[in-house]
Amino acid sequence: MFRISNVALALALAGLSVKNTSHAFAPTASTTPTTAFGISRASFNSPSCIVPGESDAFPLFVTNVAGNTSCSKKHQTQLFMSTADEAAAVPSKLVRKPESSIEITLTAPGPATKAAYDKVCAEVSKTISIPGFRKGAKIPPAVIENAMSAKGGRNALRTQAIQALLNQLLEPALKEEHNLEPIGQPKLVTPVEELAQSYKPGESIEMVVACDVWPDISWKNVEGQEKPYNGLKASYTRKPFNQARFDQAMRDLAERYAVTEPAPEGKELSMGDACVVDMKGYMAAEDGKTKADPLPDAASGDDVEIVLGEGRYMNGLVEGLVGAKVGETRTVYVSFPTGLRDKTLAGKQAVFDVTVKEASIRTVPEIDDELAEKIRPGLNAEGIKKELRKAVDEQDSGDWIEARNKALAKALAEVMDVEVPDTLVTNSAREKYAQMMAEFRTQGMEDEEIKKLITPENFQKYKNIQKQDIVEDFKTSMAADEIARLEGIEVPSYQIDEQLEAVKKEANGEDLGDENMLRTKIESTIMRRMVFDFLAENAELDVKYEEEQFDEELLEKLAQETMERETKDLKGKEVTNDSKVQEAGDQGKAEAEAKAAAEAEAARLKKEEEDRLAAEAEAARLKKEEENRLAAEAEAARLKKEEEDRLAAEAEAARLKKEEEDRLAAEAEAARLKKEEEDRLAAEAEAARLKKEEEERLAAEAEAARLKKEEEERLAAEAEAARLKKEEEDRLAAEAEAARLKKEEEERLAAEEEAKKKTDRVAMIAEARRQPKSPEEEKEIAERYGAMELDQRAFQILLDLGMIELTPDPDSPDYDPSEDDNLAPENVL
Repeated sequence: MFRISNVALALALAGLSVKNTSHAFAPTASTTPTTAFGISRASFNSPSCIVPGESDAFPLFVTNVAGNTSCSKKHQTQLFMSTADEAAAVPSKLVRKPESSIEITLTAPGPATKAAYDKVCAEVSKTISIPGFRKGAKIPPAVIENAMSAKGGRNALRTQAIQALLNQLLEPALKEEHNLEPIGQPKLVTPVEELAQSYKPGESIEMVVACDVWPDISWKNVEGQEKPYNGLKASYTRKPFNQARFDQAMRDLAERYAVTEPAPEGKELSMGDACVVDMKGYMAAEDGKTKADPLPDAASGDDVEIVLGEGRYMNGLVEGLVGAKVGETRTVYVSFPTGLRDKTLAGKQAVFDVTVKEASIRTVPEIDDELAEKIRPGLNAEGIKKELRKAVDEQDSGDWIEARNKALAKALAEVMDVEVPDTLVTNSAREKYAQMMAEFRTQGMEDEEIKKLITPENFQKYKNIQKQDIVEDFKTSMAADEIARLEGIEVPSYQIDEQLEAVKKEANGEDLGDENMLRTKIESTIMRRMVFDFLAENAELDVKYEEEQFDEELLEKLAQETMERETKDLKGKEVTNDSKVQEAGDQGKAEAEAKAAAEAEAARLKKEEEDRLAAEAEAARLKKEEENRLAAEAEAARLKKEEEDRLAAEAEAARLKKEEEDRLAAEAEAARLKKEEEDRLAAEAEAARLKKEEEERLAAEAEAARLKKEEEERLAAEAEAARLKKEEEDRLAAEAEAARLKKEEEERLAAEEEAKKKTDRVAMIAEARRQPKSPEEEKEIAERYGAMELDQRAFQILLDLGMIELTPDPDSPDYDPSEDDNLAPENVL
């Protein structure tokens, strides 16, 4: 006999191979892709590893032992750097398929196919040994192919080149060109071996790849609703509202604010009154009346406050005190609750001598607006009832919340549309299947039997059964994620921390795996609850109330149908085997074995169903016992709490009284000290006032002397300023006169210069007009002006004669902007 660990079980599941195109048991990027309510998108952010060795698969990525997907360094390097841009320039062709799958056609141009093939050859030549070539030498591709062909791998080089091209082209085409997120396992439509046969380095090649992609959610238009998920109409059935618990909660709340007053002398106690008693308890003899051994001190006591009301204390105590008066001692016969924590007293009978020391009349107020204001400012009676009703209903929410959420999920599915990829269905089914196998082992099934159940055929059958539920759950999960994003619903971190601690405590030291993954699942669970609460608040819910019934007949019918269905499947399987056995000539033996196997399987299923029903009955019984125990403990805790509250209230009253006395004494002492301080301050203030008056008088005299000195200085400064101003004016006038004389001289000189230029210009013009010219002059004029156009020649002659001047270039560093005014219209004209 051997044992299978959880890890080994998971590896066994992951290691199976399925012959159909779904690749149900091929390794994936993560063996736990689901969140608490669906598939996590982050788990599929890159393509998974294709099963190595399959003819239609290519290892884009490798998966390590921990299940984390990482890009292979070997395949991620640029195989053809010079042709990468050219390869990327060829657009891919995309065809959408059902269930969020696609087929994408990738085209690798000739230079890319040659570069990929050459690189593969270069890498192989470093490791292969071929006679006549030293290891690591450059070997011609034909020689390598012949060598590998001899070993049965003629197309191995082309196959690796195709895989390298796919590594280069697929992910950018999906993510960058078409903005898609691939999930699961890309698969060549044409097997890679077939492609390799037509692969020619240097010629372009088309590769068609099929894969699943992450789906998009689309919302339908709902008339009258801005947001389609608001106003969902759904119906569900739940237990009736627990009116009895609500009424009790209202009574308990009113009881907390009951008012007591001393009872008149001689008044007999009645239900609703309160009293203070001394109690001495004894165990009861077999007759239930005779006193036996004294009870422990914890069961007796002095100055015990008792409120006469039904169901408050041990059975018989209140009833035995009805009609008693102050000073009276009564013998009371009681029975301890069966669920009492102290098992020596649980369910036992006892006798108490009870002496009434005080009696009070209690008045329980009605819950009205006045009491509500006292409970919490701003609250009214209707608000109290609403809060209590909600609290009571939440206590029972575990019995109906799932039904409500299912109804909302069904309504939500009608206003949204999303295709679920088969990859997600397979991964989710694989996880559920693994959990089921683990549960079988927990229930005692032998590991050898579990191993027999882990087959591709069994998994495919299980997947087909679970597919509809997985699809619906994923749609709900995706919609919930989207609604949380749109509405800004976030889970407070403290809630996740609290739930995580609770799970760890419940696990009692058992290994829970990756804490980050567990935290993510907890967050997802809380998030889904918050989203469905949001949907419920904005939905039109038709709630039907009915009592819960345990339909044993229906359960038996379902169990019978399950056994018949499993028996039918087994018989169908055996029929297939029979045809094979018949061909071998052993039909009778096969039929007998098939019948025996079917009967054994039916008996096993029936036994499992009986065990399950027995377990449920035992669980119900234990739950009932636990509820009784908790109720008894709650009652004992409530009595203890009331006593503690009473003692605390008395201590608080004494403390407040002492504080009040101390406060009054402190106030009197403070008043005396205050008076002394005021007198002292008054005397100091008077002395300060006199001192200040003297200081002010001296300061006034000093200020008058200062002002007189400042005035004298000001007059002296004004006289000096007037003198300096006169001197400055005389200097400026002299400078202005000098400037005028200088300008007149410059203008005279300029006029003389202009007259000289004019005279020279007239002489030059006269010289230019002089005819005839000498041959040398004619030659010089021809050389200077002969090659010019007429207008250019005229311009240059006028320029040479000084009749015109070139306009200065404003962009020249030598340009003088002071000459600009000479060109103004008024100056030119």
